[in-house]
This record gives sequence, C-alpha cells and structure tokens, in this order.
Amino acid sequence: MRARTIVILLGVAALGLAAYKSGLVAPLVASLAEKHAEKVAAKAAKPEPPAPAVSVVEAAKREFVETVLVTGSFAAREEILVAPEVDGLRVLELKAEEGDIVKKGDLLAILVTEQIETQLDANAATLESAKASIERAKSSIAEMQARVAEAKAQLDRARPLVKDGYLAESVFDQREVAYKAAEAQLESSKGMLAEAEAQKGQIEAQRRELQWRQGRAEVRAPADGLVSKRAGRIGGIATASTLTGGDTMFRIIEKGEIELDAEVAETHLWKVKAGQKARVTGPGGIQAEGTVRLVSPEVDKATRLGHVRIFLGARPELKVGSFGRGTIETGRGDAIAVPLSAVLYTAEGASVQRVVDGKVETRSVKTGRETDGLIAIESGIVEGDLIVAKAGTFLRDGDAVRAVKPDAVMSQKAVREATR
Repeated sequence: MRARTIVILLGVAALGLAAYKSGLVAPLVASLAEKHAEKVAAKAAKPEPPAPAVSVVEAAKREFVETVLVTGSFAAREEILVAPEVDGLRVLELKAEEGDIVKKGDLLAILVTEQIETQLDANAATLESAKASIERAKSSIAEMQARVAEAKAQLDRARPLVKDGYLAESVFDQREVAYKAAEAQLESSKGMLAEAEAQKGQIEAQRRELQWRQGRAEVRAPADGLVSKRAGRIGGIATASTLTGGDTMFRIIEKGEIELDAEVAETHLWKVKAGQKARVTGPGGIQAEGTVRLVSPEVDKATRLGHVRIFLGARPELKVGSFGRGTIETGRGDAIAVPLSAVLYTAEGASVQRVVDGKVETRSVKTGRETDGLIAIESGIVEGDLIVAKAGTFLRDGDAVRAVKPDAVMSQKAVREATR
C-alpha cells in the first residue's frame, strides 16, 4: 500500500510540472493576486467608525459643606408653668391672654379673697382674746407673788415664837401650809401665762399664713416671656398643683425663645455636636438660623433615632408644635470634587473612570463629604483629570472614547443635569 501511494504522488507532481511548462499556471496565479489587491484597496477605502462620545467633567477643587438633614417639631426652649400658690380660691379676673408678651411681675389673674378676709377677722378676734388671757395671767402672777411674800413673812415670824413656846405647833403648821399653797398658786399662774403666750403665738402664725394666702391671691408672671396657653377660666376654682398632669392656669415660653426638637438617624447622629450651625425651615417656607444646643446621649431602640435641640431664639412667627426641618452643618473644607454619578461602587470599593489620551482608565478612589450633588475625592485622582460624568459598566479599561466637555461657563447645576 505504501508503494502505491508513493507512485500516485510522483504522478501528480509530474502532471503539475508538465502544466507549468505548458504555461497554464501563471495566468491563474496572476488572477488570484489581482483579486487580493482589490480586496485590500476596498478595505483601505472604507473609513473606520469614530470612537463613541462620552461626557466628561474636569476634577476641580471646591469648598464642601457637609450637612445632616433633621426633622421635628418646634418647642419652647424653657416652658414655665404658672399656677396660684394657694388652692381653693375662685378666679375673679384674668389679665392675660394667649399670645401676650409679659414681663416679670406682671399681673396675670386675680382670685377671690372674701373667705380669707373672713378668716382674718376671726383670727383678729381670737388674737385679742389671747392677749387678754395673757394680761389676766400676768395679774394673777402678781397677786400670787404678793401672797407668797406675805405667807413667807408670817412663816418667818412664827419660827422663833414656836421655838420659844409662845406659838402652838398647829398654828406654825398652818402658816407653813399657807406658804406652800401660795407658791403652788404662783407656779400655776406662771403656767397659765406661758399657755396664753403660746396660744397667742399660734394665732399670730395662723394670721401670717392667712396674710400670705391673701397676698398670693394675685397671680403674677415669674419671668419675661410669651403666654402660650391659658387654661384658667373666670369663676373656676384655682389649683396650685402642677404635678398631676393637668393644665396649669398659664404656660409661658420664657423670653419667647423656641427650639426645633428634631430627630436624627443614628448613622448621622455621631456627626452632630453642640454649637454647630443649622438652618431651619418652618411652615410657609419661613427660614431661621440656629445653633445646636443639645444632642441626646440616647438612641431610641425601636426607631433607631436620636434627638437634637436646635436653638432659634425668639421667633414669634414659628408656632410651637408645628413641623419643621433643618440642615446642620457638620463639616467644611476644600477638596477635589466630581459629580456623585461619576463614582462607581463595587465590592472592591469606590472608583471613577478617567479619560487619558482618548482611552478609558479606571481608578480606585477614596471618597469624602457630599454636598449639593457633588462628592469629595480624597485620593486616587488629581485636579484637572477628565472624569467620565456618568460611570457605568458599558465602559472598560482601554476603550477608545471621545471626551465631550461641557461648556466652561455652565454652572455646576447645569453640568449635573447634562450628565443625567
């Protein structure tokens, strides 16, 4: 079999050599070369498709103001509960209404004092009786002192007489008993005087209490402020209790100062510090500047929210209890900025795509503050780099692109809108 194959190959070679010598192969080779040249020329004449256009922005430094958004309700900075200091008196007259601005010591309400006046009259009569009892006790003491002196003198005269036998023993005993009885009566009169004086002191103390109650029948403002609520009614019985959960006669916002009692997500609460500046918006678009006064040390376990108090000062146009929102400035500084849409987040971290010599290059970056649709890039790129404005997976490293830069006079906002 092998010998037969060799014979066939030798025969084919001989036929090819004969065809070449006869001139049949040369035209065929020339025809093939001509067709190849035509294909190369056609391919050269056809233009290559242009690189895709990509919107880019130039990385540039700008000032970043980091803020935290909060929402809540307006509340009094310090609320004063005003109630009469005495219970059980009827309200005679109210001198203040809700919304009134009052000064410390201003009269807010007058209570009926007829009952106290009657008690004062009765007390005065009792006091006079006590004074009379004291005088009687003093007279009794004087009388008893005289009797004691007389009984003592008689006893002293009787001693030598009974000793010499001129006076009977029984008479001496009678005089001794009379002396001791006089002394006992004197001590009793002194006790009566002490009792009368104690009674007088008690009556005088009751009188001072009644006079104090009478003096507190006028309810006055304890501090400057704005009357936010009036619960008292003319003819109603005033109560001095402020700890039972009920309404007091008046509620006063001290100095009219209010705050925004706001809630903050726990992920941002750590950024908020006392003294930071804030801008608050109330109903109707009312704007107010404020300062963080208090940051709650606790986070609600159910809602995962913490509380902050933003002090706004006296702002009568902002009503207590109404809704408000605010932004707290938590940081400020210069950094290289790119649009938020230019940053791509993957499992490996944040990255941007920059264009270098018409080619796409992916760079890992470290991000920072965010503000107004921009994000700070702390490392990974430098100022002046051309960054793909809207990062995505359709661009790969090494892809040829044509960078399209927005008009330099366009605002940052227009740039962001153009890259959406």
